[in-house]
Amino acid sequence: MVTSDAADDRGSLPIVPLGPQDADGVWPLSVEAGWNQTAADWRLMISSGSAFGVKHAAGGWIASALALPLGSEVSWISMVLVTKSERRKGYGSRLLQRCIVAIEAAGRVAGLDATEFGRPVYLPLGFRDVYALSRWSVPNAVETRIAAPPGIAIMRAQYQDLTRIVDYDCRCSGFERRTVLDNLLARAPFVAHVAERADGSIAGYSLGRDGHRATNVGPVVAEDQAIGLALVSRALAGIHGPAIVDVPDQHGNIRQWLQSQGASAPRSFMRMLRGPAPAVENGNRIMAIAGPELA
Repeated sequence: MVTSDAADDRGSLPIVPLGPQDADGVWPLSVEAGWNQTAADWRLMISSGSAFGVKHAAGGWIASALALPLGSEVSWISMVLVTKSERRKGYGSRLLQRCIVAIEAAGRVAGLDATEFGRPVYLPLGFRDVYALSRWSVPNAVETRIAAPPGIAIMRAQYQDLTRIVDYDCRCSGFERRTVLDNLLARAPFVAHVAERADGSIAGYSLGRDGHRATNVGPVVAEDQAIGLALVSRALAGIHGPAIVDVPDQHGNIRQWLQSQGASAPRSFMRMLRGPAPAVENGNRIMAIAGPELA
Protein backbone atom coordinates (compact mmCIF):
# COMPACT_ATOMS: atom_id res chain seq x y z
CA MET A 1 0.00 0.00 0.00
CA VAL A 2 1.60 3.21 -1.18
CA THR A 3 0.20 6.73 -1.12
CA SER A 4 1.31 9.99 -2.68
CA ASP A 5 3.39 11.07 0.32
CA ALA A 6 6.35 9.09 -1.02
CA ALA A 7 7.44 11.67 -3.51
CA ASP A 8 8.79 15.11 -3.06
CA ASP A 9 10.30 16.12 0.26
CA ARG A 10 13.88 16.34 1.65
CA GLY A 11 14.57 14.73 5.04
CA SER A 12 17.95 14.33 6.74
CA LEU A 13 17.59 11.70 9.49
CA PRO A 14 19.21 8.39 8.47
CA ILE A 15 17.37 5.39 7.08
CA VAL A 16 17.99 2.23 9.10
CA PRO A 17 16.87 -1.40 8.69
CA LEU A 18 13.84 -2.61 10.60
CA GLY A 19 13.77 -5.96 12.39
CA PRO A 20 10.81 -8.03 13.65
CA GLN A 21 11.40 -6.56 17.10
CA ASP A 22 10.42 -3.16 15.68
CA ALA A 23 6.94 -4.24 14.56
CA ASP A 24 5.12 -2.88 17.60
CA GLY A 25 7.01 0.39 17.30
CA VAL A 26 6.19 1.08 13.65
CA TRP A 27 2.62 -0.24 13.78
CA PRO A 28 1.28 3.15 15.03
CA LEU A 29 2.27 4.63 11.65
CA SER A 30 -0.39 2.54 9.90
CA VAL A 31 -2.90 3.17 12.69
CA GLU A 32 -2.40 6.92 12.27
CA ALA A 33 -2.94 6.58 8.51
CA GLY A 34 -6.25 4.78 9.10
CA TRP A 35 -5.04 1.52 7.57
CA ASN A 36 -6.09 -1.97 8.59
CA GLN A 37 -2.79 -3.71 9.42
CA THR A 38 -2.09 -5.27 12.79
CA ALA A 39 1.25 -5.62 14.55
CA ALA A 40 1.19 -9.27 13.40
CA ASP A 41 1.07 -8.07 9.78
CA TRP A 42 4.10 -5.88 10.40
CA ARG A 43 6.03 -8.78 11.94
CA LEU A 44 5.18 -11.00 8.98
CA MET A 45 6.29 -8.42 6.43
CA ILE A 46 9.43 -7.33 8.24
CA SER A 47 10.60 -10.89 8.89
CA SER A 48 9.92 -11.91 5.28
CA GLY A 49 11.36 -8.94 3.40
CA SER A 50 13.54 -5.86 3.46
CA ALA A 51 12.19 -3.20 5.79
CA PHE A 52 13.46 0.31 6.40
CA GLY A 53 12.58 3.09 8.78
CA VAL A 54 13.48 6.52 10.06
CA LYS A 55 13.61 7.18 13.78
CA HIS A 56 13.26 10.56 15.40
CA ALA A 57 16.28 11.79 17.33
CA ALA A 58 14.12 11.82 20.45
CA GLY A 59 12.98 8.24 19.81
CA GLY A 60 10.00 6.81 18.01
CA TRP A 61 9.57 5.76 14.37
CA ILE A 62 8.48 8.52 12.03
CA ALA A 63 8.64 6.78 8.63
CA SER A 64 8.75 3.31 7.08
CA ALA A 65 8.83 1.32 3.86
CA LEU A 66 8.87 -2.39 3.02
CA ALA A 67 9.91 -4.56 0.10
CA LEU A 68 8.40 -8.05 0.30
CA PRO A 69 9.92 -10.68 -2.04
CA LEU A 70 7.24 -12.82 -3.67
CA GLY A 71 9.50 -15.27 -5.45
CA SER A 72 12.58 -14.84 -7.58
CA GLU A 73 11.02 -12.36 -10.03
CA VAL A 74 8.89 -9.87 -8.09
CA SER A 75 9.07 -7.91 -4.85
CA TRP A 76 6.21 -5.82 -3.49
CA ILE A 77 6.63 -2.31 -2.06
CA SER A 78 4.27 -1.24 0.68
CA MET A 79 3.89 0.57 3.99
CA VAL A 80 5.53 3.75 2.68
CA LEU A 81 4.41 5.85 5.61
CA VAL A 82 5.46 9.15 7.16
CA THR A 83 3.91 10.47 10.33
CA LYS A 84 1.94 13.68 9.77
CA SER A 85 4.30 16.01 11.58
CA GLU A 86 7.29 14.88 9.47
CA ARG A 87 5.81 14.93 5.98
CA ARG A 88 7.22 17.00 3.12
CA LYS A 89 10.78 16.51 4.39
CA GLY A 90 11.97 13.79 2.01
CA TYR A 91 11.54 10.65 4.06
CA GLY A 92 8.93 8.99 1.87
CA SER A 93 10.93 9.67 -1.29
CA ARG A 94 14.17 8.34 0.17
CA LEU A 95 12.52 5.22 1.59
CA LEU A 96 10.81 4.44 -1.70
CA GLN A 97 14.11 4.74 -3.55
CA ARG A 98 15.82 2.52 -0.97
CA CYS A 99 13.21 -0.18 -1.64
CA ILE A 100 13.60 0.10 -5.41
CA VAL A 101 17.38 -0.17 -5.15
CA ALA A 102 17.16 -3.23 -2.89
CA ILE A 103 14.65 -4.93 -5.20
CA GLU A 104 16.58 -4.31 -8.40
CA ALA A 105 19.89 -5.29 -6.79
CA ALA A 106 18.29 -8.67 -6.15
CA GLY A 107 17.27 -8.94 -9.80
CA ARG A 108 13.55 -8.58 -9.14
CA VAL A 109 10.82 -6.39 -10.59
CA ALA A 110 9.18 -3.91 -8.20
CA GLY A 111 5.41 -3.91 -7.84
CA LEU A 112 2.98 -1.91 -5.74
CA ASP A 113 -0.66 -0.97 -5.33
CA ALA A 114 -1.03 2.80 -5.56
CA THR A 115 -3.91 4.94 -4.42
CA GLU A 116 -5.41 7.40 -6.87
CA PHE A 117 -3.18 10.05 -5.28
CA GLY A 118 -0.03 7.95 -5.47
CA ARG A 119 -0.38 6.79 -9.07
CA PRO A 120 0.70 10.12 -10.67
CA VAL A 121 3.86 9.94 -8.55
CA TYR A 122 4.85 6.44 -9.63
CA LEU A 123 4.24 6.77 -13.36
CA PRO A 124 7.27 9.08 -13.87
CA LEU A 125 9.38 6.63 -11.82
CA GLY A 126 8.86 3.90 -14.40
CA PHE A 127 5.86 2.13 -12.89
CA ARG A 128 3.05 1.23 -15.27
CA ASP A 129 -0.58 0.27 -14.80
CA VAL A 130 -1.47 -3.41 -14.63
CA TYR A 131 -5.10 -3.42 -13.49
CA ALA A 132 -7.48 -1.44 -11.30
CA LEU A 133 -8.83 -2.59 -7.92
CA SER A 134 -11.57 -1.43 -5.60
CA ARG A 135 -11.69 -1.88 -1.85
CA TRP A 136 -15.15 -3.08 -0.87
CA SER A 137 -16.25 -2.37 2.68
CA VAL A 138 -18.83 -4.81 4.01
CA PRO A 139 -20.34 -3.23 7.12
CA ASN A 140 -22.27 -6.21 8.49
CA ALA A 141 -22.24 -9.97 8.44
CA VAL A 142 -23.24 -11.55 5.12
CA GLU A 143 -25.56 -14.55 5.39
CA THR A 144 -25.97 -15.32 1.68
CA ARG A 145 -23.85 -18.17 0.38
CA ILE A 146 -23.64 -18.49 -3.38
CA ALA A 147 -23.68 -22.08 -4.57
CA ALA A 148 -20.64 -23.37 -6.39
CA PRO A 149 -21.01 -24.32 -10.07
CA PRO A 150 -21.89 -27.95 -10.87
CA GLY A 151 -18.97 -30.28 -10.33
CA ILE A 152 -17.32 -28.01 -7.74
CA ALA A 153 -17.36 -28.62 -3.99
CA ILE A 154 -16.29 -25.97 -1.47
CA MET A 155 -14.99 -27.05 1.92
CA ARG A 156 -13.02 -25.65 4.81
CA ALA A 157 -9.30 -25.55 4.16
CA GLN A 158 -7.12 -27.62 6.48
CA TYR A 159 -3.44 -27.26 7.16
CA GLN A 160 -2.72 -30.29 4.99
CA ASP A 161 -4.15 -28.28 2.06
CA LEU A 162 -1.41 -25.67 2.33
CA THR A 163 1.01 -27.16 -0.20
CA ARG A 164 -1.58 -27.47 -2.95
CA ILE A 165 -2.93 -23.99 -2.17
CA VAL A 166 0.61 -22.61 -2.51
CA ASP A 167 1.18 -24.46 -5.80
CA TYR A 168 -2.14 -23.36 -7.22
CA ASP A 169 -1.58 -19.77 -6.11
CA CYS A 170 1.82 -19.66 -7.80
CA ARG A 171 0.39 -20.91 -11.09
CA CYS A 172 -2.41 -18.35 -11.03
CA SER A 173 -0.81 -15.27 -9.47
CA GLY A 174 2.84 -15.55 -10.42
CA PHE A 175 3.78 -15.12 -6.76
CA GLU A 176 5.74 -17.50 -4.56
CA ARG A 177 4.45 -16.71 -1.09
CA ARG A 178 4.24 -19.84 1.02
CA THR A 179 5.18 -17.97 4.20
CA VAL A 180 2.39 -15.44 3.66
CA LEU A 181 -0.26 -18.06 2.88
CA ASP A 182 0.83 -20.24 5.80
CA ASN A 183 0.46 -17.24 8.10
CA LEU A 184 -3.03 -16.42 6.81
CA LEU A 185 -4.30 -19.98 7.01
CA ALA A 186 -3.21 -20.18 10.65
CA ARG A 187 -4.60 -16.78 11.61
CA ALA A 188 -8.05 -16.94 10.08
CA PRO A 189 -9.25 -20.51 9.48
CA PHE A 190 -12.86 -19.29 9.53
CA VAL A 191 -12.44 -17.70 6.06
CA ALA A 192 -10.16 -20.39 4.61
CA HIS A 193 -11.77 -22.60 1.97
CA VAL A 194 -10.78 -24.70 -1.01
CA ALA A 195 -12.84 -25.39 -4.14
CA GLU A 196 -12.39 -28.89 -5.52
CA ARG A 197 -13.37 -30.64 -8.73
CA ALA A 198 -14.83 -34.14 -8.65
CA ASP A 199 -11.39 -35.62 -9.27
CA GLY A 200 -10.04 -33.85 -6.15
CA SER A 201 -7.99 -31.24 -7.99
CA ILE A 202 -8.12 -27.69 -6.71
CA ALA A 203 -10.12 -25.06 -8.61
CA GLY A 204 -9.76 -22.18 -6.17
CA TYR A 205 -9.22 -21.11 -2.58
CA SER A 206 -9.92 -18.28 -0.15
CA LEU A 207 -7.88 -17.00 2.77
CA GLY A 208 -7.98 -13.91 4.96
CA ARG A 209 -6.82 -12.39 8.22
CA ASP A 210 -7.84 -10.35 11.20
CA GLY A 211 -7.35 -6.61 10.87
CA HIS A 212 -7.13 -3.52 13.06
CA ARG A 213 -10.47 -2.19 11.78
CA ALA A 214 -12.07 -5.07 9.86
CA THR A 215 -11.45 -8.65 8.78
CA ASN A 216 -9.60 -8.76 5.47
CA VAL A 217 -10.83 -11.36 2.92
CA GLY A 218 -8.15 -12.29 0.41
CA PRO A 219 -6.46 -13.66 -1.45
CA VAL A 220 -9.25 -15.38 -3.30
CA VAL A 221 -7.99 -17.17 -6.40
CA ALA A 222 -10.19 -19.27 -8.67
CA GLU A 223 -10.63 -20.63 -12.17
CA ASP A 224 -13.53 -18.30 -12.96
CA GLN A 225 -15.85 -15.73 -11.42
CA ALA A 226 -18.55 -18.27 -10.59
CA ILE A 227 -16.16 -20.22 -8.36
CA GLY A 228 -14.64 -17.00 -7.08
CA LEU A 229 -18.02 -15.59 -6.07
CA ALA A 230 -18.92 -18.79 -4.25
CA LEU A 231 -15.63 -18.57 -2.32
CA VAL A 232 -16.01 -14.86 -1.51
CA SER A 233 -19.56 -15.37 -0.25
CA ARG A 234 -18.53 -18.36 1.85
CA ALA A 235 -15.61 -16.44 3.36
CA LEU A 236 -17.75 -13.41 4.22
CA ALA A 237 -20.43 -15.64 5.75
CA GLY A 238 -17.87 -16.78 8.33
CA ILE A 239 -17.17 -13.24 9.55
CA HIS A 240 -19.02 -11.50 12.37
CA GLY A 241 -18.58 -7.76 11.99
CA PRO A 242 -17.13 -5.52 9.29
CA ALA A 243 -14.97 -6.88 6.50
CA ILE A 244 -13.01 -5.58 3.54
CA VAL A 245 -12.20 -7.28 0.24
CA ASP A 246 -10.02 -5.83 -2.55
CA VAL A 247 -11.45 -6.96 -5.91
CA PRO A 248 -10.05 -6.33 -9.39
CA ASP A 249 -12.54 -4.17 -11.26
CA GLN A 250 -12.70 -6.64 -14.14
CA HIS A 251 -14.75 -9.04 -12.01
CA GLY A 252 -18.14 -7.44 -12.51
CA ASN A 253 -20.20 -10.34 -11.15
CA ILE A 254 -18.42 -10.19 -7.80
CA ARG A 255 -18.72 -6.41 -7.67
CA GLN A 256 -22.47 -6.55 -8.38
CA TRP A 257 -23.03 -9.19 -5.70
CA LEU A 258 -21.10 -7.17 -3.13
CA GLN A 259 -23.26 -4.15 -3.92
CA SER A 260 -26.37 -6.27 -3.45
CA GLN A 261 -25.11 -7.17 0.03
CA GLY A 262 -24.82 -3.52 1.05
CA ALA A 263 -21.09 -3.17 0.43
CA SER A 264 -19.54 0.05 -0.86
CA ALA A 265 -16.21 0.82 -2.52
CA PRO A 266 -14.87 4.08 -1.08
CA ARG A 267 -11.24 3.42 -2.11
CA SER A 268 -9.48 2.36 -5.27
CA PHE A 269 -5.98 1.20 -6.15
CA MET A 270 -3.98 0.65 -9.29
CA ARG A 271 -1.74 -2.42 -9.42
CA MET A 272 1.54 -1.25 -10.95
CA LEU A 273 4.85 -2.82 -12.00
CA ARG A 274 8.26 -1.35 -12.71
CA GLY A 275 9.37 -3.83 -15.34
CA PRO A 276 8.07 -7.01 -16.97
CA ALA A 277 6.37 -9.72 -14.91
CA PRO A 278 3.95 -11.49 -17.28
CA ALA A 279 2.73 -14.02 -14.71
CA VAL A 280 1.64 -11.20 -12.39
CA GLU A 281 -0.02 -9.06 -15.04
CA ASN A 282 -2.91 -11.43 -15.77
CA GLY A 283 -5.48 -10.91 -13.04
CA ASN A 284 -8.17 -13.11 -14.57
CA ARG A 285 -8.01 -15.65 -11.75
CA ILE A 286 -7.30 -13.17 -8.94
CA MET A 287 -10.77 -12.61 -7.51
CA ALA A 288 -9.47 -10.72 -4.47
CA ILE A 289 -5.91 -9.73 -3.66
CA ALA A 290 -4.20 -10.52 -0.36
CA GLY A 291 -4.04 -6.79 0.25
CA PRO A 292 -1.85 -3.96 -1.06
CA GLU A 293 0.83 -4.94 1.48
CA LEU A 294 0.83 -8.69 0.72
CA ALA A 295 -0.07 -8.62 -3.01
